[in-house]
Amino acid sequence: MSSRRSRQQSAGSTRISDDQIIELVSKLRQLVPEIRHRRSDKVSASKVLQETCNYIRNLHREVDDLSERLSQLLTTIDSDSAEAAIIRSLISQ
Repeated sequence: MSSRRSRQQSAGSTRISDDQIIELVSKLRQLVPEIRHRRSDKVSASKVLQETCNYIRNLHREVDDLSERLSQLLTTIDSDSAEAAIIRSLISQ
C-alpha cells in the first residue's frame, strides 16, 4: 500500500493531497522568518515544520513576557491617569 493511500485512509474523511501539503509547506516557508531569510530554498518539509514549531513557541514566550510587563506597568500607574487611558486604548485595538 502506498504512503499516499495509507495517509488518506488514516485521515478518515479529511483528506489532504500531496499537492496541498506542498502548498502549505511553501506558505510556511514564506511566513517563518528563520526560513524566509535563508539563502537556500533547499529546506526539507520536516525542517520547515520544526522551525515553525520553534517560531510559534518563541511567539508564545514573547506574548507571555509582554503580558507580564504590561501587568507590572498597570500596577504602577494610577488607573485614572492619561497613561492608563493610553494603555487601555492600545489594548482595545
